[in-house]
Amino acid sequence: MSHDHDHDNELDPFAARVRALETILTQKGLIDPSAIDVIVDTYETKIGPRNGARVVAKAWSDPAFADWLKRDATAAIASLGYTGRQGEHMQAVFNTQDTHNLVVCTLCSCYPWSVLGLPPVWYKAPPYRSRAVIDPRGVLEEFGLTLPADRKIRVWDSTAELRYLVVPMRPENTEGWGEERLAELVSRDAMIGTGLARQPA
Repeated sequence: MSHDHDHDNELDPFAARVRALETILTQKGLIDPSAIDVIVDTYETKIGPRNGARVVAKAWSDPAFADWLKRDATAAIASLGYTGRQGEHMQAVFNTQDTHNLVVCTLCSCYPWSVLGLPPVWYKAPPYRSRAVIDPRGVLEEFGLTLPADRKIRVWDSTAELRYLVVPMRPENTEGWGEERLAELVSRDAMIGTGLARQPA
C-alpha cells in the first residue's frame, strides 16, 4: 500500500498532538492558520525578546534598577509591565568577566514567555537539555561562543517555580546610549546565555 502524503515523524509527541489539533480545528473552520502564524511570530520576535531586551537595557543604564533586578527580579520586571504566563517567578543572573551564565530546563522546557517570548526549538530539544549540564563549554562553542578558558560557566536549571533571565555584559563603547538603542544590542540568545550582547557597529 502506498501513501501520497508525508508523515511528521520528526515531531516529538507533544508537537505532533499540537499539529493534529491545529489540523482538526482548521478543517472545522474554527481557526485561521494565518492568524496563528501572526500570533506565534509576535511572541517569537516582537513581544517576548524585545521585553527582555528592554529589561537588560534598563539594568545597564540604571544602577538602582540593576540592584533591584538582582534582589527581586519578579518585581523589577513587573514594574515595566512584563508579567504573565510563565514569568511569575523570575531571577536575574548577571554575566561578569569571571562568570558566564547559561540557562536550561533539564526536565521539560520551562521558559519565561512574557520576557523572552516563545522558546526556541533547540531549547526544548533533549540534546541541549542534557548536554548543557554535562558539557556547557562545548555546547556554547557549537553556538559559536568560545569563552576564555578561565571564565567559569554557571548553569541554571529552570523549573515550574523559577525561571531565569541572563543579563549579558554591556558592550564597550556604548557610553551615553539611551535605553532603546541599547536594547537593540540584546538578543534572545544572550538572555539565555548561548550568546553575548551584540557589539555596536
